[in-house]
Amino acid sequence: MSAAETSPSNPSIATPCNRVCVVDPRLRLCIGCGRSLDEIGHWTALGDDERAGIIAQLPARLAAMNCAQTATRRSRHRLKG
Repeated sequence: MSAAETSPSNPSIATPCNRVCVVDPRLRLCIGCGRSLDEIGHWTALGDDERAGIIAQLPARLAAMNCAQTATRRSRHRLKG
C-alpha cells in the first residue's frame, strides 16, 4: 500500500506500507517501509501529526538501511577475497 492509500481499519489514515514486510534484525525496521514494529502495530492509533512525523523520517531511515546493507556486503566480499 502506498502513502496515498489508506489502511483498511481506518480509511482516513494513510500508510506507507508497500507490502515488503521484512524486518531488518539489526536495525529492527521494516526494509519495505522503514517503520519499526511498534510504529506498524500502533499505526491506526496514532494521530495525524505522529504519522506525519514518522513518514517524514522514512526516507532517511530507508537510505541508512541501504547504506548499512551495502557496507555489510562490501565487508563480506573483502573477507572472502
